[in-house]
Amino acid sequence: MNILTYLIPISLVLGGAGLAFFLYTLRSNQYDDPEGDARRILSGEYDDRPKPD
Repeated sequence: MNILTYLIPISLVLGGAGLAFFLYTLRSNQYDDPEGDARRILSGEYDDRPKPD
């Protein structure tokens, strides 16, 4: 049971760090691409093949 005294705070710190990083990405507009989705839907070009190295 002593291991829980270490694991619970560590998990809370890691969860808080993940939440803080997610909020940072939201505020820096990394998920915003309003033009790109519309262009990809209307485009007749398909990118089904993998890109050559």
